[in-house]
Amino acid sequence: MPIIDNAVYVGGHRIQNPESLELTFEYMRSKGGMAWIGLFRPTQEEIQQVAAEFSLHPLAVEDALNGHQRAKIERYGDILFVVLRPARYIDATETVDFGELHVFVGPDFVVTVRHAESPDLARVRQRLEHQPELLARGPEAVLYAILDQVVDEYEPVIDGVQNDIDEIEDALFGAADPRLSQRIYELSSEVISFQRATDPLPVMIESLLRGGEKYGVDVELQRSLRDVLDHSLHLRDRLASARPILSNALTVNATLVTQRQTETALLQNEQVKKISGWAAILFGPTLVAGIYGMNFKHMPELQFVWGYPAALLLMLATSVVLYAVFKGRHWL
Repeated sequence: MPIIDNAVYVGGHRIQNPESLELTFEYMRSKGGMAWIGLFRPTQEEIQQVAAEFSLHPLAVEDALNGHQRAKIERYGDILFVVLRPARYIDATETVDFGELHVFVGPDFVVTVRHAESPDLARVRQRLEHQPELLARGPEAVLYAILDQVVDEYEPVIDGVQNDIDEIEDALFGAADPRLSQRIYELSSEVISFQRATDPLPVMIESLLRGGEKYGVDVELQRSLRDVLDHSLHLRDRLASARPILSNALTVNATLVTQRQTETALLQNEQVKKISGWAAILFGPTLVAGIYGMNFKHMPELQFVWGYPAALLLMLATSVVLYAVFKGRHWL
């Protein structure tokens, strides 16, 4: 269902749960207060209905419909349009799953348009409804709570990335893993994508803080936003440190792979030397036996009384000499 939640708040308290957008607009006109409409993958007709009521800018509406936007904040008159890229970490595949959240913030309304399951806006709404003094501060309080939730959900993601980095560092000097280079490269790609989603956040929050006095944002909300800003900067620093670690791990792994290949080649070379040496040692007696086994009629050595012992002695001498030579050269 496209409409996930739909409520009207007065003084920080939920007074109505309209069954349709039309009823929401009627309650707002008759009783005032603030509307908070949560949409999940709405159709063009549904979002156009909201846009017509709240005079949303066509470009922002187009972005919310099409999705695939970068994180950003834009102001159209007295309406803020915020795009956020929430994320969750899938440990089984070591990938970051990105969502997309569009938030329209007006003088007396908040409209959220989600294109993925994350973030958990039901938790945000529940938290605010248990803090009516915060919710009474208006739409800016809802935007703050959403930003806080998105940044909080980044924490498990970067923890998951850090855990995988630790596993990679342990695996570097363990048993050889042919997939380790691919694992490092793929995790580096996920970190880069995560950075693209999170890097704009500090600038966006700083922009909100700069406009706080101009648009009369509550002082306590501005302090809360600074806390979210601190968290986002901390996340950015942690991510920035992850990239060089992975880059170094890829270099170290390539070096270790080359070293292992060299050691294997040297070991194989030693084995080839030993095999060649013993083959040569055996070749000497074989050559002598082959010559004297040809049985030609005119072979004077065949008539010698000591011919047979001499042949055996020659075979032995050949083998001993070759063995001494190869042993001296460390082939055996």
